[in-house]
Amino acid sequence: MAEGPARVVDIIGRRRWFYAFSLLITIPGLLFILLTPLTNSALGLKFSIDYTGGTEWEIRFANPNVTAGQIKAVLVAQNLADSTVTPTSNGFYDIRTKPIGLPPIIVASATPVPTIPPSGASAGTSASGGASAAASGASSARPTASATPPSSASPAASGSAAASGTAPAPSASPTVTAGGSTIPTTGKIGELAAAFQKTLGPIADQRRLTTVGPVVSSDLIQQAIILIFAGSIGILAWITVRFHDVRFGVAALTALLHDVIVVVGSFAVLGTLFGVEIDALFVTAMLTVIGFSVHDTIVVFDRIRENRARHVGEPFDRIVNHSVLQTFGRSINTSFTVVLTLLALLLFGGSAIRFFVLALLIGIISGTYSSVFNASPILVTWHEWDAARKARAAGPRGVRRTAS
Repeated sequence: MAEGPARVVDIIGRRRWFYAFSLLITIPGLLFILLTPLTNSALGLKFSIDYTGGTEWEIRFANPNVTAGQIKAVLVAQNLADSTVTPTSNGFYDIRTKPIGLPPIIVASATPVPTIPPSGASAGTSASGGASAAASGASSARPTASATPPSSASPAASGSAAASGTAPAPSASPTVTAGGSTIPTTGKIGELAAAFQKTLGPIADQRRLTTVGPVVSSDLIQQAIILIFAGSIGILAWITVRFHDVRFGVAALTALLHDVIVVVGSFAVLGTLFGVEIDALFVTAMLTVIGFSVHDTIVVFDRIRENRARHVGEPFDRIVNHSVLQTFGRSINTSFTVVLTLLALLLFGGSAIRFFVLALLIGIISGTYSSVFNASPILVTWHEWDAARKARAAGPRGVRRTAS
């Protein structure tokens, strides 16, 4: 009675259809992956600043009605059209651009000191320092030096600010304090801050301002490749030893490669169509997908090994089909619970981990599919091909024996 459903649902007998479906979902993604180096990342995968290097700036404007589109328009006007603007939490926007020279790191309280004296004509009055009582103490040392030649010292200090013409005027007030952080006023990032405040109003707070250099990016890429390659070799070796048959290991690795192509290819398509980027967390997601995919495949393979011992003499394809059906419910139920959790994280987890969760979600679904509909059928196809090869080598006498 237990074998009835196995004969009704012939998964192994329809394996060519599953092979065709796998090709249908992997070939487009593979083409988009190949387009990445051919088009210099204009099409295909979009790498975040974790890989390419760049500047990440997370700010919040005092005006809560500022939109991502308005911020993007300012970036385009500043020749930063390839930047991305992502709303995060509490009204903050995460701005990612190509590398922008950041000013040297300075202590927040030290920033107002050089910007206040430059209007040095009023050095004697220094009433402008009223807002910075603490700054007056710090500036008392400088005025002695700048008191004699007030005009010559200040222009030298504010050379970059003078270059932007009227830019220092709007940036003077928010530069002092903005929610405990200091808004940059010098260099390209200072010009961008001035443009933001001139167009969209004052910047109320700054949560993050970092630059990732290309040296760090190359390290991340090399580390990702080494981790995935080493993990794949270890999985192949362990499964081969565990099941005493290299075909099990290769079949599992083929299904794993299918999952990797599906996930990476999906991000290549999404990156081309919607600008979805690959960040450092993507490597973590891929390693998790690889582990989960192999975990599901091993469950099926283990049942095949058990049934081969129980049903000696039965055709291998029937044993595999029976084993797949026995573990089908477990595989679906296990994956479905994970998918539900990931869907909740995707919808309510916030934008910071959205693409990481999306990679996991695609990988878990693909891993479940490949474990059932790819790994085991590949094992049967290889077994039949090997049997046919041995039959041809043995001649007519061996055909009947190898067929059994």
